[in-house]
Order: sequence, then structure tokens, then C-alpha cells
Amino acid sequence: MTPVERREKYIVGNRVAAGRRPRTRAVIIGVCLVAVFVGGGVALAGWPGSGHAGDAEAGEPLPPASDEPVPSPSTSPGASASPSPSVDVDTARRIPIPDNGPGTFTTARSAGSPVGSGATVRRYKVQVEEGIELSERDAAVEIETILAHSRGWTADGRNSFQLVGSGPSDFDVKIATPGTVDRICGAAGLLTRGEVNCTVGRTVVVNLKRWVLGSDQFDGPVTEYRALIINHEVGHRLGRGHVTCGGEGEPAPAMMQQIKGLYGCVANAWPYAEDGTYITGPAVS
Repeated sequence: MTPVERREKYIVGNRVAAGRRPRTRAVIIGVCLVAVFVGGGVALAGWPGSGHAGDAEAGEPLPPASDEPVPSPSTSPGASASPSPSVDVDTARRIPIPDNGPGTFTTARSAGSPVGSGATVRRYKVQVEEGIELSERDAAVEIETILAHSRGWTADGRNSFQLVGSGPSDFDVKIATPGTVDRICGAAGLLTRGEVNCTVGRTVVVNLKRWVLGSDQFDGPVTEYRALIINHEVGHRLGRGHVTCGGEGEPAPAMMQQIKGLYGCVANAWPYAEDGTYITGPAVS
């Protein structure tokens, strides 16, 4: 079976198996990420600077010492239903979520062919914290499927992506326990409270809790929520900044901080529409 056939198998399987999750009463405290560039490594393939802010659910800068409470943003419901699975969702939800891990990671040794027709190939690794029951191979295949999606960033005709298991990479995706996420993000001045994700320089740090459970405010399959996280963060790596809702009833841009509210838009995980139109809105300063 070829890599394309493998990805299509996962996609078709999700159309049959993935249902819409019932919304619960729990409210996940999310905050806007400020992506901070941290020295170390050389950006490859012409990456723009890493000074972009935000992701789907993200950390905020650590506040100065104060007795004042840190504010929380409003939450955002809804999701469109485009597939991006690699593992059985019900099984994934049963993965234990330890509060802390050792802070060391296993790199998925899976390697794929470039996906997309763009001349610029962005190489990336997928790493899972040691001691948790999430398969790094399954995570890598799922992220590869997201980045190969017809509505993903390859639709711009300029960028391609390649999963690598060794050698140099343009960015890494780390999936980690809440405590480890707090430590990595906190070292860069970001506050994640054990709940949300962040980006530090060239590294996307995904909270295991969000990867397994999704968000109670995201009314759709957990695989769709994962796609929003990956698409938003990789969008920053491509030089895309934050935008807001483009109009009442329109799909929310992937580069919109949807966790802060939809402002009349409909939740959406993908950068491009089915007809190839880039989904955007007014820039956020």
C-alpha cells in the first residue's frame, strides 16, 4: 500500500467512524499564545521569523508578580467535519493522561514522501514524551495526514511537507504531558496552566490532554480539533499572522484565535475551502 493509499484509508475510515461529540459542561481555560523565538538551531527551507503569536488554544505571557488574577478568554464552540484520523478515536480517549512526564521524547521513525506540489519542502519530526501510552507512529501518521489534506497548507501550491524520522528538520511537533508542556512553555515566558498548547521557536508543543480529549468547546470529532492545532501553528511557521472573522456565517479562518470567540463565524479547522479559496479575514494587530 502506498503512502497516499494509506492516508486515504485513514480518511475514509474516519468519515464512517467519526461522529460528533456531545458537548459537556466543563469549561477549559484557554488563553492566547505569544509565540516566542528561543535560540538554538538554524531555520531551514527559508522559514520566516518565529515572532508570531497564538494557536487554537494557547499560552499567554507569564504575568509580573501581582495579586491581580490572570484573565481568561471566552470559549468558542463548533467545528466543521473534515477528517484527519490515524487511530481509533474511542481508543485514543482511553489513553491515560499523567500530570507529568520525564521531559524526554521519542522521535517517530516513520518517514514519508513529500506531500504537496510546492517547490519548498518543509521537513518535520513528530516526538512523543516517553512514559505515555500514545504511539509516536500513530501520532506521526495523523499529523502527516493533516498536512497532506487537500484543504491544508499544501493548497497554496508553494509549500510541501515531509515527515522525517532523523536528520535535520524545519520544525518539530512535540506531544507532552501537561506538566512538561508547562515547563517547556514556561521557560519561554508562556503560561499554559496544564491545560493548553504553545509554540516555542521552531517547536510546536501539544498538550497530551488536548490531543486525547480535544476541547469541550469544540463541537466536533477530536481529530478535527487536532487539525486546527496543527494547521494554526504551522501557519505561523509559514509567516501567517492572526486574523479575525471575515463575516457573519463564514467559516472561521484557521489563523483566527477561535478559542477567544467566533464573532459570527462558524468554527473551522482548515486554511482553505473546498473550492481552493483561502479562508481569511481582517488582520489582527
